[in-house]
Amino acid sequence: DKEVRAIFLRLFAQLFQGYRSCLQLIRIHAEPVIHFHKAAFLGQRGLIENDFLTKVLNGMAFAGFVSERGPPFRTCDLFDELVAFEVERIKAEEGNPPKMIKHVRELAEQLLKNENPNPHMAFQKVPRPTEGSHLRVHILPFPRINEGRVQELLQEGLARSQGAPPATRGDKKCVVPAGPPVGMFICA
Repeated sequence: DKEVRAIFLRLFAQLFQGYRSCLQLIRIHAEPVIHFHKAAFLGQRGLIENDFLTKVLNGMAFAGFVSERGPPFRTCDLFDELVAFEVERIKAEEGNPPKMIKHVRELAEQLLKNENPNPHMAFQKVPRPTEGSHLRVHILPFPRINEGRVQELLQEGLARSQGAPPATRGDKKCVVPAGPPVGMFICA
């Protein structure tokens, strides 16, 4: 699963290499608007007549990608590192499948670590009950649940959550690395 995700991560990193140099931040509105210059991106990469990439750039998913990843100051991740710093490595691996596979496996390991930062804590062993433990008389049966009290607690929790500020993740924001300019990636 992680290796397939790593392959797609590399593919999109290759497709969108240099996209940050074609972003323009417009600050005339209350909220800044990010505009992507598709023609400049395709022209500088020599892909103006590439129907596939043109359709990808015109799609709603890419518009969401630009609005999410366009801001210059946000939380960075593995994709940003690939686009900004791994350009030469990805180019060098194009003709060498063993190196490419090694890189895919490294990316898959990083994806796994991102999902399970503390793997030793993810799988806690629960001891199996001993034989005949269900016959013990000193264990009290589970009490009956008071439905009225449960509803009260739910209503109290909803009232508290509606007045509380929205929860935010503790990710550190940083300046997103721009990577090399688009002109470097002229494709055949």
